[in-house]
Amino acid sequence: MLDDDASLDTHQSVYREHLLEHLLIGELLKFAWLNRQAELEVSRPELDRGGFDIVLEANGVTRHVQLKSSATEAKTALQKLHTGLALKPSGCVIWTRFDRATLALGPFFVFGGRAGEPLPSLQDLRIAKHSKGNAQGEKKARPNIREVRKGAFRRVETVGELYQELFGARP
Repeated sequence: MLDDDASLDTHQSVYREHLLEHLLIGELLKFAWLNRQAELEVSRPELDRGGFDIVLEANGVTRHVQLKSSATEAKTALQKLHTGLALKPSGCVIWTRFDRATLALGPFFVFGGRAGEPLPSLQDLRIAKHSKGNAQGEKKARPNIREVRKGAFRRVETVGELYQELFGARP
Protein backbone atom coordinates (compact mmCIF):
# COMPACT_ATOMS: atom_id res chain seq x y z
CA MET A 1 0.00 0.00 0.00
CA LEU A 2 1.23 3.49 -0.81
CA ASP A 3 1.79 5.85 2.09
CA ASP A 4 1.03 9.30 0.69
CA ASP A 5 -0.01 11.33 -2.35
CA ALA A 6 3.57 11.85 -3.51
CA SER A 7 4.18 8.11 -3.48
CA LEU A 8 0.92 7.53 -5.36
CA ASP A 9 1.95 10.18 -7.94
CA THR A 10 5.30 8.45 -8.46
CA HIS A 11 4.07 4.87 -8.62
CA GLN A 12 0.86 5.50 -10.53
CA SER A 13 1.92 8.34 -12.87
CA VAL A 14 0.76 6.59 -16.06
CA TYR A 15 -2.61 5.83 -14.46
CA ARG A 16 -2.99 9.48 -13.46
CA GLU A 17 -1.88 10.67 -16.90
CA HIS A 18 -4.58 8.58 -18.58
CA LEU A 19 -7.17 9.57 -15.98
CA LEU A 20 -6.50 13.28 -16.57
CA GLU A 21 -6.66 12.74 -20.35
CA HIS A 22 -10.07 11.09 -20.02
CA LEU A 23 -11.32 13.82 -17.67
CA LEU A 24 -10.25 16.54 -20.12
CA ILE A 25 -11.79 14.77 -23.12
CA GLY A 26 -14.97 14.22 -21.10
CA GLU A 27 -15.19 17.90 -20.16
CA LEU A 28 -14.67 18.98 -23.79
CA LEU A 29 -17.29 16.46 -25.00
CA LYS A 30 -19.72 17.65 -22.32
CA PHE A 31 -19.21 21.26 -23.40
CA ALA A 32 -19.74 20.29 -27.05
CA TRP A 33 -22.90 18.38 -26.16
CA LEU A 34 -24.38 21.22 -24.15
CA ASN A 35 -23.37 24.00 -26.56
CA ARG A 36 -22.63 22.72 -30.05
CA GLN A 37 -24.96 19.80 -30.73
CA ALA A 38 -22.21 17.22 -30.20
CA GLU A 39 -19.89 18.38 -32.99
CA LEU A 40 -16.63 17.40 -31.31
CA GLU A 41 -14.85 14.30 -32.63
CA VAL A 42 -11.97 12.66 -30.74
CA SER A 43 -9.37 10.28 -32.18
CA ARG A 44 -6.08 8.94 -30.93
CA PRO A 45 -3.04 7.68 -32.82
CA GLU A 46 -2.17 4.01 -32.88
CA LEU A 47 1.50 4.85 -32.23
CA ASP A 48 3.07 7.63 -30.16
CA ARG A 49 5.65 8.96 -32.60
CA GLY A 50 4.17 12.04 -34.21
CA GLY A 51 4.30 14.29 -31.17
CA PHE A 52 0.58 14.26 -30.40
CA ASP A 53 -1.64 12.31 -28.01
CA ILE A 54 -5.10 13.00 -29.43
CA VAL A 55 -6.78 14.54 -32.44
CA LEU A 56 -9.76 16.83 -31.82
CA GLU A 57 -12.03 18.08 -34.58
CA ALA A 58 -14.86 20.60 -34.40
CA ASN A 59 -16.11 23.66 -36.22
CA GLY A 60 -14.13 22.65 -39.34
CA VAL A 61 -10.84 22.74 -37.38
CA THR A 62 -8.64 19.70 -36.74
CA ARG A 63 -6.18 19.96 -33.85
CA HIS A 64 -3.38 17.47 -33.22
CA VAL A 65 -2.86 17.87 -29.48
CA GLN A 66 0.03 17.02 -27.21
CA LEU A 67 -1.25 16.80 -23.63
CA LYS A 68 0.68 17.93 -20.56
CA SER A 69 -0.43 18.21 -16.96
CA SER A 70 0.82 19.32 -13.60
CA ALA A 71 -0.68 19.86 -10.18
CA THR A 72 -1.75 23.42 -9.38
CA GLU A 73 0.92 23.72 -6.68
CA ALA A 74 3.71 22.47 -8.97
CA LYS A 75 6.45 24.95 -9.82
CA THR A 76 6.84 23.65 -13.39
CA ALA A 77 8.28 26.45 -15.54
CA LEU A 78 8.45 24.71 -18.92
CA GLN A 79 7.21 21.82 -20.98
CA LYS A 80 9.01 19.66 -23.49
CA LEU A 81 7.33 19.18 -26.83
CA HIS A 82 7.98 17.03 -29.86
CA THR A 83 8.95 18.82 -33.09
CA GLY A 84 6.69 16.44 -35.06
CA LEU A 85 3.76 18.46 -33.75
CA ALA A 86 4.88 21.38 -35.94
CA LEU A 87 4.34 19.21 -39.03
CA LYS A 88 0.61 19.08 -38.36
CA PRO A 89 -1.56 21.86 -39.83
CA SER A 90 -2.95 23.07 -36.50
CA GLY A 91 -0.90 21.33 -33.82
CA CYS A 92 -1.00 22.57 -30.24
CA VAL A 93 -0.17 21.70 -26.66
CA ILE A 94 -2.76 21.75 -23.88
CA TRP A 95 -1.17 22.00 -20.46
CA THR A 96 -3.80 21.19 -17.84
CA ARG A 97 -3.32 22.19 -14.25
CA PHE A 98 -5.27 20.07 -11.77
CA ASP A 99 -6.11 19.97 -8.09
CA ARG A 100 -4.28 16.99 -6.59
CA ALA A 101 -6.98 16.38 -3.95
CA THR A 102 -10.09 16.56 -6.17
CA LEU A 103 -8.68 16.20 -9.71
CA ALA A 104 -10.64 19.32 -10.68
CA LEU A 105 -9.20 20.63 -13.95
CA GLY A 106 -8.01 24.15 -14.70
CA PRO A 107 -6.67 26.54 -15.44
CA PHE A 108 -5.44 25.47 -18.88
CA PHE A 109 -2.49 26.72 -20.90
CA VAL A 110 -2.39 26.49 -24.70
CA PHE A 111 0.68 26.66 -26.92
CA GLY A 112 -0.15 26.85 -30.61
CA GLY A 113 -1.70 29.04 -33.25
CA ARG A 114 -5.30 30.17 -33.16
CA ALA A 115 -7.96 27.82 -34.57
CA GLY A 116 -6.81 26.60 -37.98
CA GLU A 117 -3.34 28.18 -37.70
CA PRO A 118 -0.03 26.28 -37.47
CA LEU A 119 2.13 25.92 -34.39
CA PRO A 120 4.62 28.79 -33.93
CA SER A 121 8.15 28.03 -35.12
CA LEU A 122 10.15 25.75 -32.85
CA GLN A 123 13.50 26.46 -34.52
CA ASP A 124 14.79 28.96 -31.96
CA LEU A 125 13.69 27.02 -28.90
CA ARG A 126 16.22 25.24 -26.72
CA ILE A 127 16.82 21.56 -27.52
CA ALA A 128 15.91 19.41 -24.53
CA LYS A 129 18.26 16.91 -22.94
CA HIS A 130 17.53 13.51 -21.46
CA SER A 131 16.69 13.76 -17.77
CA LYS A 132 18.98 10.82 -16.91
CA GLY A 133 22.61 10.56 -17.83
CA ASN A 134 24.17 7.73 -19.81
CA ALA A 135 26.88 5.43 -18.35
CA GLN A 136 29.34 8.34 -18.41
CA GLY A 137 26.84 10.66 -16.70
CA GLU A 138 26.25 12.71 -19.85
CA LYS A 139 22.76 13.99 -20.52
CA LYS A 140 22.51 13.71 -24.28
CA ALA A 141 20.52 16.12 -26.43
CA ARG A 142 17.08 15.05 -27.65
CA PRO A 143 17.04 16.62 -31.15
CA ASN A 144 13.28 16.15 -31.68
CA ILE A 145 12.28 17.69 -28.34
CA ARG A 146 12.13 21.42 -27.57
CA GLU A 147 11.65 23.27 -24.28
CA VAL A 148 8.77 25.75 -24.19
CA ARG A 149 8.63 28.18 -21.28
CA LYS A 150 5.34 28.76 -19.47
CA GLY A 151 5.23 32.37 -20.69
CA ALA A 152 4.79 31.16 -24.29
CA PHE A 153 1.46 29.52 -23.37
CA ARG A 154 -1.90 31.34 -23.37
CA ARG A 155 -3.82 30.88 -20.12
CA VAL A 156 -7.53 30.05 -20.24
CA GLU A 157 -9.63 29.51 -17.15
CA THR A 158 -12.55 27.31 -18.22
CA VAL A 159 -13.32 24.41 -20.54
CA GLY A 160 -15.58 26.75 -22.55
CA GLU A 161 -12.70 29.17 -23.08
CA LEU A 162 -10.43 26.24 -23.98
CA TYR A 163 -12.96 25.03 -26.56
CA GLN A 164 -13.10 28.52 -28.08
CA GLU A 165 -9.29 28.73 -28.09
CA LEU A 166 -9.06 25.41 -29.94
CA PHE A 167 -11.92 25.73 -32.42
CA GLY A 168 -12.85 29.40 -32.79
CA ALA A 169 -16.14 31.17 -32.21
CA ARG A 170 -18.30 30.15 -29.28
CA PRO A 171 -21.82 28.89 -29.88
